[in-house]
Amino acid sequence: MNLFSWWGEGTPAARRALIAAALGWMLDAFDVMLFALVLPQVMSELDISKAQAGLLGSLALLAAAGGGIVFGVLSDRFGRTRALMGSVLIYSAFTGLTALTTNIWQFAVCRVLLGIGMGGEWASGASLVSEHWSAEHRGKALGMMQSAWAVGYGLAAVVVGLVLPLVGWRGVFAIGVLPALITLWIRRGVAESTMWSESHAGRSGGSASNATVANTGVTAVGVTRHAGFGAIAELFRGPIAKVTIVVTFMNACTLFGWWGLNQWIPAYLSLPEAQGGVGLSPRVMTSFVFAMQVGMWFGYVTFGFIGDKVGRKRTYVTYLLAASVLLPLYGFLRTPLVLLALGPFVAFFGTGYYSGFGALTAELYPTAVRGTAQGFTYNLGRVASAAAPWVVGSLAASNGFAAAFAVTGAAFLTAAIAWRWIPETRGRALA
Repeated sequence: MNLFSWWGEGTPAARRALIAAALGWMLDAFDVMLFALVLPQVMSELDISKAQAGLLGSLALLAAAGGGIVFGVLSDRFGRTRALMGSVLIYSAFTGLTALTTNIWQFAVCRVLLGIGMGGEWASGASLVSEHWSAEHRGKALGMMQSAWAVGYGLAAVVVGLVLPLVGWRGVFAIGVLPALITLWIRRGVAESTMWSESHAGRSGGSASNATVANTGVTAVGVTRHAGFGAIAELFRGPIAKVTIVVTFMNACTLFGWWGLNQWIPAYLSLPEAQGGVGLSPRVMTSFVFAMQVGMWFGYVTFGFIGDKVGRKRTYVTYLLAASVLLPLYGFLRTPLVLLALGPFVAFFGTGYYSGFGALTAELYPTAVRGTAQGFTYNLGRVASAAAPWVVGSLAASNGFAAAFAVTGAAFLTAAIAWRWIPETRGRALA
């Protein structure tokens, strides 16, 4: 089978669902990462310290955690496509409004409201893709969806490199409202998953699902009696409760590492050497970031293929262990050419593992609570990780970026250890 033959094995509806979720995730990354890329300019104009800038990033992640949990529940209740459209509209609108802010408080409000939409997109899109694709190709499909984040981040770097020197950071944020247009196509061209529609019809008729959760012996009987936010209780019933706790903890560690790194990489590269940075110009910095996104894209896509071939667990642990070594090294080195060469490898291992998270949680939980489970385990983990931008920013100010990035490496190592208690799910059909 050639590299892309799996795409032709999907139905037209499955391919459209993947395109919609990937576009939503790509544009989510585009809007969210604009902040990281223009952070030095925002800090200067609005008189924001490193610690305050880190706090802004943390507030957005806390909001994203709440948004992810809420939209996960809404996607189970009202459908994946409706939740997807709502999240895209929210993060687009408040990115655009950020261009009008004049002080840190207004900026913070926009970051919080943007975060709600950012958190909601992933849970909705991952459920939609998981339910449209077979077990054989689910990892590849979710890998392609996840890889769109790198495309969005890279696109943001290009836009910032071109627009920032001409019209400043406000013009950059104004462009961020454009992703809202994607919702017009999603509404007309993307079908709701048959699996969700049948489950929703069953709940409406009062019937219960007897699907087994992750071969743990826990059944989804009673899920229909707890529709809405009560469905969260189903994630903590019987043996699956331990899995829910460990997966959430593992995700908190990986998200801490991811946001601690990616929120501060642009600032690390562009801040003057006297402030602990490398001292690159904005245009050179964005080219470094773009190169990292190439590595990130390959990391996401490669994970999907390897995960489908050898399993989620072995692939996940390999990526996390490599990231735990490379991230501290990146913060220690100072030579621009070395950082340029190392950056794609840091991004490959430090981000690619997220292609496996959607498949893992889809295969652990039944349709009736899948969106809730994905939103909860991903975004409750984000609550813990919300401290990362502030912690890294504070450590960078007091001890330098080498020490700050070493903390992110430790978070990845802890996540790898947590996989001892997470079951392998490769090849499981969704229930």
